[in-house]
Amino acid sequence: MTVTEIECRIADSFNETFESSSIRSSLRLQAKKPDSGIVRVSRGLYAMSRQSTSRFEYGKATLIQGDAFAVMASLEESSIQAIVTDPPYGLVEYKKSQVSKLRKGQGGVWRIPPSFDGAKRSPLPRFTTLTNADREKIVEFFGRFGEQALRVLVPGANIVVATNPLVSHLVAGALESAGLEPRGQLVRLVQTMRGGDRPKGFESEYPDVSVMPRSQFEPWVIMRKPMDETTGRNLAEYGTGGWRRIDDDHPFGDVIKSAPTRKEERAIANHPSLKPQKLMRQIVRAALPLGMGMILDPFAGSGSTLAAAESLGYSSLGIEQDSEYYNLACNAIPKLTALED
Repeated sequence: MTVTEIECRIADSFNETFESSSIRSSLRLQAKKPDSGIVRVSRGLYAMSRQSTSRFEYGKATLIQGDAFAVMASLEESSIQAIVTDPPYGLVEYKKSQVSKLRKGQGGVWRIPPSFDGAKRSPLPRFTTLTNADREKIVEFFGRFGEQALRVLVPGANIVVATNPLVSHLVAGALESAGLEPRGQLVRLVQTMRGGDRPKGFESEYPDVSVMPRSQFEPWVIMRKPMDETTGRNLAEYGTGGWRRIDDDHPFGDVIKSAPTRKEERAIANHPSLKPQKLMRQIVRAALPLGMGMILDPFAGSGSTLAAAESLGYSSLGIEQDSEYYNLACNAIPKLTALED
């Protein structure tokens, strides 16, 4: 909540108006106490950080159920070596109301793409329906995320964030405004069911027209926490600052050919945004250039990032707010880890 929202709640609770400066001073004081339960998420924004009773551990992977910003605010400064995450990049698709519709099969923002080959399709969120207010919320959300990432990451740490062609520029701009350094994009070459539809209601009249190009790639924004040293010196001090090569002859590239997530993986973790382990293992492996350090996924979903890290022998920390997805991830992480590429 913002300080203004907190002031209003206090006034409503006590039927009395308090000095704004007193409330702000109290919040700042309590946020400095490690056991107060109040954490400063960003300037003018605070959260309650309740001690989580839900914590799952498997090998070197730890999953916490809780709010991403609150949990990140409780982490030590410069304690994470890389972030790899698939966040709710449109925000609206993972509102409680929309998730409820998704689980009931009632649609909402989620739509079933038309079938071109007779196969059953999974729901996809419609980002063409975003309003200007929705876009402003995206910028605000990823600005807050960027501020927290900047605090918890070591210098030179990589951040890899899955996005969508319609919102990737908003995500990248917000992260850069927060102080992170843009390092390009990772392109996942994958044939999806986005786009390619004929005009609704006029399919027979305009059979040669598609409203949008058929999507054949998925962009992942790449950022880095700025570093003061050269890459070599930063690697020596923090173990970060670059990307782990595939082998002596092949550097890690920014284009990865990827098939859609396999049926056997979806049978393990039926999450609408589940990414294939083969893809996640390539990204996670490359994100830690020396193969050492902690991978953070603040929006863990089904736990695919943690499973990829565990299969590589990396330490990882995940955060998931939704109780159903948290329970799904607890069951899925060991099984996804055990899969062959």
